[in-house]
Amino acid sequence: MVAKMRIMSKELVEAVRFICTVDFWIMAVLWTFSLLASYLPFFSHGLFVRIVSYPRNANVEVPVRPLCIITGATSGLGAAAAYALSKEGFTVVLVGRSAHRLSKRVAEICKHNKDAHLKAFQVDISSIQSILHFRCSLEQWLVESNMHASVQLLINNAGILATSRRITAEGFDEMMATNYMGAFFLTKHLLPLLRNSLVPSRIVNLTSFTHRSVRGMMFDKESVTGKSSFRMKQYPCARIYGYSKLCLLLFSYELHRRLRSESSCHVSIVYVSTILLLWISHSCRTVAVDPGVVKTSIMREVPPYLSYTAFAVLTAMGLLDSPESAVNSILDAALASPEISGVYFFGGKGRTINSSSLSYDAKLARELWATSCDLFLEAQLSAKSTSSAEQR
Repeated sequence: MVAKMRIMSKELVEAVRFICTVDFWIMAVLWTFSLLASYLPFFSHGLFVRIVSYPRNANVEVPVRPLCIITGATSGLGAAAAYALSKEGFTVVLVGRSAHRLSKRVAEICKHNKDAHLKAFQVDISSIQSILHFRCSLEQWLVESNMHASVQLLINNAGILATSRRITAEGFDEMMATNYMGAFFLTKHLLPLLRNSLVPSRIVNLTSFTHRSVRGMMFDKESVTGKSSFRMKQYPCARIYGYSKLCLLLFSYELHRRLRSESSCHVSIVYVSTILLLWISHSCRTVAVDPGVVKTSIMREVPPYLSYTAFAVLTAMGLLDSPESAVNSILDAALASPEISGVYFFGGKGRTINSSSLSYDAKLARELWATSCDLFLEAQLSAKSTSSAEQR
């Protein structure tokens, strides 16, 4: 009893300390207004903001069983998406940090879906070396399984909300590395497999309404890697989280523009070869999806008193979803018609709305893209250097 009282006392002290930080008020006030702003079109029945809904694509015959890769697939939305897409006939590749939790999740999915086709890979999305190793392992598995060397669906779901500063082996902030840089690096590495698909492929990036709270940020290497926060005494957890989700949105829209530009270039010479026309129809698309507030373990680092209170208030407001319900937004994005790209899914029922005005700034998106590509190239060179040193 005494030990329990001590634990409760310690948790209360932690909660009070957290309340005294700027980040608490960003989460309590700015994030709440950001969430309400996202729901505004539904409250007003689309009178002030346009709502566009896209139905899920009807099942079509495909030459091979489609392959889906889901990061952060051991729990929450990732696990719910893995199960749902296995029911849709996908071969689902589950990516997660814990081998034990991956095995447990695979067993649970197979228990409820006897026809599930699954493969698990232990990957730390915040680690560049781990992503490189995953790509090689994935390609080797595709060859050994006599499967087509392609990916039809990539869902960048992995994300964390860290309340304390943690640094990766590469020297990056762990939250930025997990929420944005890992998604960017993984997508860049898998683009050849996505482009090689015999049917239209898609990238789905999970973002958050919290991106609306971000104002006037920089997109240089110090900011994108999170190193700019190293000089701050108090770890700015809420600011970095919202920033990472804005980066993911800017990346989504910029990738959409670049992929569309590639298709346009090929369309201009489409009459040269009918084979090109077939290739164009199998292009890659990208969309963003915001599942809203979902009761997952992402709040596990927030003091329990505060997370319980937040969930209670959101439940009373009718704004808190379970993973099993919120996964419908992901399915809407993943199973939308092949031509759908560059949109922001929110609220389920195939509905899309506008994200923040900052997220559509093409100049900022190009700046972020250039910085991310520089970091990508540096990471590749570093990985090759490390690999050569190990071989010697």
